[in-house]
Amino acid sequence: MSHTKLLQSLNINPKESGVSTGSEWFGSGNTIASHSPIDGSFLAEVTTASVTDFERVVETAESAFAEWRKVPAPKRGEIVRQFGDKLRENKEALGQLVSLEMGKSLQEGLGEVQEMIDICDFAVGLSRQLHGLTMHSERPGHRMYEQYHPLGLVGIISAFNFPVAVWSWNTALAWICGDVCIWKPSEKAPLCGVACQKLITSVLRENNLPEGISCLVNGDASVGKWMSEDHRIPLVSATGSTRMGKDVAAKVGARLGKSLLELGGNNAVIITPDANLDIALRAAVFGAIGTCGQRCTSTRRLIVHKDHYETVKERLVKAYGQVRIGDPLDANNHMGPLIDTDAVDQYLNALSAAKEQGGKALIEGGKIEGKGFESECYVKPAIIEIDHSADIVQNETFAPILYLISYSGGVENAIEIQNEVRQGLSSSIISNNLQEAETFLSHWGSDCGIANVNIGTSGAEIGGAFGGEKETGGGRESGSDAWKIYMRRQTNTINFSSDLPLAQGIQFDF
Repeated sequence: MSHTKLLQSLNINPKESGVSTGSEWFGSGNTIASHSPIDGSFLAEVTTASVTDFERVVETAESAFAEWRKVPAPKRGEIVRQFGDKLRENKEALGQLVSLEMGKSLQEGLGEVQEMIDICDFAVGLSRQLHGLTMHSERPGHRMYEQYHPLGLVGIISAFNFPVAVWSWNTALAWICGDVCIWKPSEKAPLCGVACQKLITSVLRENNLPEGISCLVNGDASVGKWMSEDHRIPLVSATGSTRMGKDVAAKVGARLGKSLLELGGNNAVIITPDANLDIALRAAVFGAIGTCGQRCTSTRRLIVHKDHYETVKERLVKAYGQVRIGDPLDANNHMGPLIDTDAVDQYLNALSAAKEQGGKALIEGGKIEGKGFESECYVKPAIIEIDHSADIVQNETFAPILYLISYSGGVENAIEIQNEVRQGLSSSIISNNLQEAETFLSHWGSDCGIANVNIGTSGAEIGGAFGGEKETGGGRESGSDAWKIYMRRQTNTINFSSDLPLAQGIQFDF
C-alpha cells in the first residue's frame, strides 16, 4: 500500500489540525512536518497548539469529566471494549503507520497495536473490579471501608519509540476509572496521535458521549510545560528521557500534583555458567537490535561469565552478521532506521566515546549509505567489549550499541555490575541454576522494576505492572494494580449505632 493510500485509510489528510477535543479539530500554533525515517519522504503537516488552544482543551475536558465520572464503571468498560474492536479493524493500517512514521519493523508495529488491543481487553475486565477494602472498626456499631473515585483530568506525554501503545496503557485504564485524558504525542510521531484520536472519536460519537473524554494536543515541549504546571490536571504521566522526567516531576511536584514517570533504561542481561546459550543469544540479539535499539527496555549491557565469554562473543559476531537492515515495512528485514539524524549523531558520539574509554569494537557499527538508505538514518548495530565502569556504559544511548562485559566469581558479582548504573528499568538473567535465579529475584538481587529469568529485557506483557526504579522514575503502568494511580482513595466510616463512641477510647462528655 502506498503512503498516500495508507494515510487515507486512517482518514489522515496532507494537512491536519493537531488539536482535538473529539469531533472538533483545531490548532493555531506552528506546524510540524512529519517525515518518514525510512526514506525521508514527507507524510503530512500537523498544526500545533497555542496557549489559547490548550485552555480550550482543558475546559472541554473538565466539562466532560463532570459527566463521564457518573457513568458506571462497567459501562465505561463497554466503551473501551468498542475501542478495542475498532483497533482490531484497523490493526494492519495503524501498525503500518507506526512503522512508517517512527521506523520500527512492521512486525513490531503490528505488535504495538496488539498491545493496545490487549490493554483494552484487560481494562474491560478491570472495569468490574475497581475494588476497595473493608476493615473492622474498634468502635461498636461502626463500619469502615475504603473506596476509589475518579481522579479527574489525566495528562499523558508519550515518546516516539512507542507512539501509540503507551498512550493506550494510560487511557484504557484512566477511562474505566472515570477519568478523561489529554494527550501530548511525541512531535516526532504526530500522525500516530491523530490516527488514534480519530479512532476513539468515532467510538465516542457512536455512543453519544461528550466532547473532551479524549483530547489531543500536538506541540513541542511547551505543551508538556503547560500540562505539568496546570493544577486542573491532577496526574501527569510522562514517558521519555530522565532529563525530561525530572523537569516534569519538579513542575508537577511544585503544585503537589501526582506524576507517573517512565524514563530511561540501561538494561542488562546476565549470562551465568549454567545458562542455555541458545536462549541467551536469541534474547540478547533481539533485545539489542529490536526497534533499532530504541526501546526503553532494549538490552544495552551483556554481562557474561568468563567461562562462556569467548563462546558468546564468537556466536554474537556470527549472529550479527545475519542481521538484515533496511525498509522496516519489508518483513524480511530485522532492523530499520533510527528516528532521525540527531539520533544518528548521538549514536556516533557514543561509539567514539566508548573507544576513547578503552572499548574494543567487535562489530564496528557506523552509518549506512547508498541505495535504499537515502534517509541518512540507517546505522549498523555495534558490539563493544568494554569495562563495566566506563562512563559511557553508565549512560543510556538510544541506539543499537551492545556493551559486552566479562565477570568472574559468583552471580552476586554480576548482579553488582548490573545494579551500579543509575537506571533501574528491566533486567534479565539466563541461568538454569535455581540458586542463581532466586538470588537474582531476591531483595538483594536485581534493583530493577522488571526482573526476568530465561527471557530477555525486552517484550513485557500488559498483565504485569510496567516500570522501573531509580532514575527510571518509579512509575507503574499497564497491568496488576497500576490502575490505582488514576484514582483517589477515600476511607469511609459509618456509625449505625445510637451512640457516638470516640476512637482510642477518648472520653468527651458534656
